[in-house]
Amino acid sequence: VQLVESGGGLVQAGESLRLSCAASESIFIINLMAWYRQAPGKQRELVATITGGSSTNYADSVKGRFTISRDSPKNTMYLQMNNLKPEDTAVYYCRADQRGFAYWGQGTQVTVSS
Repeated sequence: VQLVESGGGLVQAGESLRLSCAASESIFIINLMAWYRQAPGKQRELVATITGGSSTNYADSVKGRFTISRDSPKNTMYLQMNNLKPEDTAVYYCRADQRGFAYWGQGTQVTVSS
């Protein structure tokens, strides 16, 4: 499975962005998909997960501000990010777990200025 993220950019604090993760294959059979992020000098951290049944989980730092979703017919996962903060600045990666393997995208940069 190949994953391609898009939608990153430079925004001011309080603004919104929507990230997309397009998969090369059908995501109907991918049970678990997720967004991660990695800030400079920090470890990659889990942001949000979504199952095939659309059950979601979020890191405490983004609860109430970010929304993960998936559009299976379009083979695409999304991350709607509202009320962005400077501490959200990072490279955002999508991940898909399938048949015991973890597939990653190349990442998209999100920069939030204060």
